[in-house]
Amino acid sequence: MKTLSNFTFRFLYVIVSCFFLIGCTSLKYGKPIDSNATKETVNLYHNLAKLSKNHTLFGHQHATEYGHGWTGEENRSDVKSVTGSHPAVIGIDLMGFSGSSEDIVKKNKDNLRKIVSDTYDRGGVVTVAWHFSNPVSGGGFYWKDSISKPAVRYIIPGGESHDIYKEILDGIGEWAKSVKGNDGKLVPMIFRPYHEFDGDWFWWGKKHTSREEFISLWKFTVSYLRDSLGVNNFIYAFSPDNRYLTEEEYLERYPGDEWVDMVGMDNYGDLGRNRNSVDTAALKLKIVSDYAIKKKKLAAFTETGLESIPDTTWWTETLLKTMKKEKLRMSYVLVWRNDSRSPTHYYAPFPGQVSVPDFLKFYGDPYTIFEDDLKNIYRK
Repeated sequence: MKTLSNFTFRFLYVIVSCFFLIGCTSLKYGKPIDSNATKETVNLYHNLAKLSKNHTLFGHQHATEYGHGWTGEENRSDVKSVTGSHPAVIGIDLMGFSGSSEDIVKKNKDNLRKIVSDTYDRGGVVTVAWHFSNPVSGGGFYWKDSISKPAVRYIIPGGESHDIYKEILDGIGEWAKSVKGNDGKLVPMIFRPYHEFDGDWFWWGKKHTSREEFISLWKFTVSYLRDSLGVNNFIYAFSPDNRYLTEEEYLERYPGDEWVDMVGMDNYGDLGRNRNSVDTAALKLKIVSDYAIKKKKLAAFTETGLESIPDTTWWTETLLKTMKKEKLRMSYVLVWRNDSRSPTHYYAPFPGQVSVPDFLKFYGDPYTIFEDDLKNIYRK
C-alpha cells in the first residue's frame, strides 16, 4: 500500500482543517438563512457576530448621499466632516425603485448602485430600508385614511395584485445582482423590509394587516428574492418599533428562524427629547440581543436618534449608556438622516453642531466602530 507523500498529507490536513473551522464558525455564530449566500455575505455575517461581542458599528442613514446643507458630493458625509471617518454602516433606501417612470427608476438604481459599491470598496457596510409606496393605491408609504388601501392582502400569494408585487421584486432582484465592487464580487447588503410593522403609520402596519397576512408577505418576499431570483447577497433583518416589553410580544409577527438573519428594533421614543429612558430602551434591546444569542442570529439597533440633538451629551450619556448597560450584542446602531434643506431635521452632528464634542468622545470610545476601524470585514 502506497503511503501518502508529506506534501499530500499536508494538503489534505489543510483542506480538512478549513472545513472544520468553517463548521465551527457556523456552530458558534450561526449562518445566513441563504444556503447559497456568497462567500463575502457569509464572512460579513460571521464578522458582525464576532465584533458584536465587544463592539458596535455606528451607522447613519443616507450618510454619503446628502447631509446638512449639501447633497451629492463625492466621498462626503457629515460624520466624516466631524470625525475624519465615514460611519461604519451606511443606510440607503429602495423607495425610488417603484411608483415612478422607468427613466427615474433607472436613475435611482444607478445612483444607489454607485453608493453601495463605493461603500463596499472603502470597507464599509450597507443596510437597506424600503419605504415602499403603496402598490395598489395612492398615499405613498404612509397610511392615509380615505386614500390608502390595505395592500398586504392584495400582494401576497393569492391576492389580486400579487403579479404586480412580483414585478417590483424582480426589479430589486435584478439590481441586487448587479451591484459589485472593484473586486468584481457582489456586494453584501442587510435588507430590512417592512420595518416598524407593529405601528400603524405605514400601510403594512399592524392595524392594516393581520398577523397571518404579514407573515405570508415576509416569507414570500424572502423566498422569491432568495430562491426564485437567486439573490444571494442579502442578509434579512426583522425590525419592529419599540412596542413590546417581553420576548413574546416582540415575536408576535415573527415569521420563524428560517426566514430571518438579523433581529432588531427601531426606537426613538425611549431615547427622545421628552421621554429619556435608558433603562427601558436597554431592556428592550436586551430582549433582542438575548434572542439573537439563543438562536445564533445577528442583532442590531436598527434605528434611533434625537432630532436636532439639542442634548450636548446625548451620545455618551444616553446612547452609549443604553448600548453598554446590559452587555448587549448589537452588530450596529444606526441614527436617522440629516435632511439637506431642513434646518432642524438631522440626527448626526455636523461641524459646529452643539453635540460635536460629545460625539467625538463617542467616536473615540473603544466600543464604537466607524468605517476607518473596519479591516477586511468581508474576508474570513
